[in-house]
Amino acid sequence: MVEFALVAPLLLLLALAVLQVALAMHVRATLTSAAAEGARAAALAGASPLAGVRRTRTLLAENLAGSVVDDVTARRAVVDGLAVMTVRVTAVLPMVGLLGPQMLTVEGHALQEGP
Repeated sequence: MVEFALVAPLLLLLALAVLQVALAMHVRATLTSAAAEGARAAALAGASPLAGVRRTRTLLAENLAGSVVDDVTARRAVVDGLAVMTVRVTAVLPMVGLLGPQMLTVEGHALQEGP
């Protein structure tokens, strides 16, 4: 009984830490996927950066990460001479306690279509 009382809190703390990391990684993967999809939508010929922002927000509204999104921006850029659309998503990580990062920023990139 004494050993269990000493070890159980440590095991519970370890299990909660693993759960917290898994949740943070899920939110990061969801944000990255939505940003990449938004960049692809904005990179289509004739599309505007606003189309990428709308697509990203629509995807995130349907997921767990939609409630943590702080800002979504899209812009055109030139990388190594190629026109690229970049969608940036800033979100608050759903962390328990004060440990770890509080904000997360991810970007999605797509080559611009058309002239």
